[in-house]
Amino acid sequence: MGKLDPIYSEFDTEEEAEAHDKWFRAQVEAALASTEPDTPHDQVMAEIDAIIEKHRATQARLGR
Repeated sequence: MGKLDPIYSEFDTEEEAEAHDKWFRAQVEAALASTEPDTPHDQVMAEIDAIIEKHRATQARLGR
C-alpha cells in the first residue's frame, strides 16, 4: 500500500483511508443501533444558529 493521490483522497496513505473507513462505519453502526431519542431538526438548527451567532459576535468584538 502506498501514497494516495491528493486530488482523489484526503488521506496520505491507503492505511489511513482504510482506518478512517473502519472508524466511520463503526460510528454509523453505533448510531443506527442507538436507542437514544432523536433530536428534532428545528432544535438542532436553533443550537447551530446560536453557536454561529456567538462566534460572529466574538469576531465583531475583536474587529474582524
